[in-house]
Amino acid sequence: MTITTLLVANRGEIACRIFRTCRDLGITTVAVYSDADADALHVREADLAVRLPGAAPADTYLRGDLVVAAARAAGADAVHPGYGFLSENAAFAAAVQDAGLVWVGPPVKAIELMASKTRAKELMAGAGVPLLAPVDPATAGEADLPLLLKAASGGGGRGMRVVRELDALPGELLAAAAEAASAFGDGEVFAEPYVERGRHVEVQVMADAHGTVWALGTRDCSLQRRHQKVIEEAPAPGLDEALRTRLHEAAVAAARAVDYRGAGTVEFLVSADGRPYFLEMNTRLQVEHPVTEAVFGLDLVALQLRAAEGEPLPSPEPPQPSGHAVEARLYAEDPARGWQPQTGALLTLEVPEGPGLRLDTGYTGGDTIGVHYDPMIAKVIAHAPTRTEAVRLLARALERARVHGPVTNRDLLVRSLRHPDFAAARPDTGFYDRHLADLTAPGAGRDPATAALAATLAEAVRGAEAVRGAEAAGGAGAVRGADAVRGTEAGRGVSAHRPAPARFGAWRNVPSQPQRKRYRSEPDGTEHEVAYRTPRTGIPQPYETPGTRVLTATPDRVTLEVDGVTRHFAITAHGDRVHVDTTDASYTFTALPRFTDPATHTAPGSLLAPMPGTVVRLADGLTTGVTVEAGQPLIWLEAMKMEHRILAPASGTLTALHAAPGHQVEVGALLAVVQEDPAATPVPVPVPEETA
Repeated sequence: MTITTLLVANRGEIACRIFRTCRDLGITTVAVYSDADADALHVREADLAVRLPGAAPADTYLRGDLVVAAARAAGADAVHPGYGFLSENAAFAAAVQDAGLVWVGPPVKAIELMASKTRAKELMAGAGVPLLAPVDPATAGEADLPLLLKAASGGGGRGMRVVRELDALPGELLAAAAEAASAFGDGEVFAEPYVERGRHVEVQVMADAHGTVWALGTRDCSLQRRHQKVIEEAPAPGLDEALRTRLHEAAVAAARAVDYRGAGTVEFLVSADGRPYFLEMNTRLQVEHPVTEAVFGLDLVALQLRAAEGEPLPSPEPPQPSGHAVEARLYAEDPARGWQPQTGALLTLEVPEGPGLRLDTGYTGGDTIGVHYDPMIAKVIAHAPTRTEAVRLLARALERARVHGPVTNRDLLVRSLRHPDFAAARPDTGFYDRHLADLTAPGAGRDPATAALAATLAEAVRGAEAVRGAEAAGGAGAVRGADAVRGTEAGRGVSAHRPAPARFGAWRNVPSQPQRKRYRSEPDGTEHEVAYRTPRTGIPQPYETPGTRVLTATPDRVTLEVDGVTRHFAITAHGDRVHVDTTDASYTFTALPRFTDPATHTAPGSLLAPMPGTVVRLADGLTTGVTVEAGQPLIWLEAMKMEHRILAPASGTLTALHAAPGHQVEVGALLAVVQEDPAATPVPVPVPEETA
């Protein structure tokens, strides 16, 4: 059957990516969208779109019946599931086919066999695929530690825990099972040995209905946070030819064991001594598929569509690979604060274009990153003849990108790519456990003070231009109006017949006196005070900043000579936020008022929501008046597909509780108050900890 109209049962980046191939093939595209995604990029790019009423995934993208009804309403003849949501749901695949639609995915039976990791391991053992021996949690002893608990269904790090102490095992089992049940509707959890400093290596397979199975090389996905991938590359570096051959053969055997068709990924854990162990088979397209496409010169989505139409693969053997590709996932999150997801307006998203670079995203500047879905903004991919060149190209592209809005992991990605361990092709799953503190520390080579100076000079020029524009437009009265807009108080002695002097940062522009501006650097909170003067030439000059000379200054661009080196600064202001982009770093500042606002202070011991989300549970017996201990988990908050614990900041009494299961809370909402017991040992306030 020839596919003419395709519905993508997904959202965001993967929906946009599939639409791109459909446009190249002349296939009409259909999007589905929740109310939260009404203005999303994937909706704007589709030829047709069907609303799924509601915002939560459980009410929209996870409602297979609504998706099938949407496909029929739009006249689609095929459905592509993307990744996540219903992509590995056998019942949904069957429902699509029962409705007379083409399912762009593997056979229902293959999905069923691989859906449970425990059953999949049993099947793979029969196919001769190497496995880790399972561990029965009920009989686990010290010799079995550390253990890895995993959800039998689903993926993405949900329901996964590392257990290093036997006393923690019962509680972690309960937590993993609860999270798995919430995420996948299946609370089954199993345990296996946790391989320290192992590598996550996977093989992309592509199969048709005519007996051909391709093994499209390896990918290394070892750099992970919360058991979710951050940086991926192809081919996996540092593997000898014998190990590559073994991985390819095992992946093909896994695919043939379930009569697989379409795109799939067989994932392995490779120990430090080079022994591979089967982890799971993902019966869908992977997030990191672009690195394989780059190396093999293929369009995997086009091959998926071809296989779904019953066509054979182009040849018995895959094409020869060429070069190296690396992909980085740009997330709206703060790695220095427990990887907390961030939300809000994505004001600017600009990634350099050029040979070897690719951007896959579901956002453009002006879109909003909401609380309901994964915080990934984009994937940036670089392809070059060698690994060194690809890594360098990707790091530089990320460094030069302009990303304004929520805090992102962009700086972490750049530092990770340039870290000696990664550069030496020694990635492993413990990379961030060892290096996160160094990777998120204030960076060498960064100069926020000079960036703040550039922001101040640009604002001074902008203010002066506003005054001149007001004078030209309406004389003194217009000047007073412009002055009022800048927050100047009424009754400051400004004559109705004389233009008011320009003011910057709430200070009168008297040439003999320096003007001062205060900024808070985001997200670390460091404050910077900048002093400058505006001589009669009208060009603001730094004050008490030796070795710095202003070459040019406009409202959106400042060029400084700093210790003999010319540096350029691009300035973008959004309200009280100022973004400063240079050729090798980016800075975000919040302009501060001259005096602090007492209303911004909260009572000691207040527990505030670190991000918008839903309260999913409270500690047992938590109620006003109970005694809590410092560091004790009190409230569990779910945001952007992950679960976070809110910990007691000190030992004392819970004097207020405003959270309850099911409550939707905004960032900064007061959840509870703990009144510290003066007799208790003081404990530093912990950052809300990621539990998934």
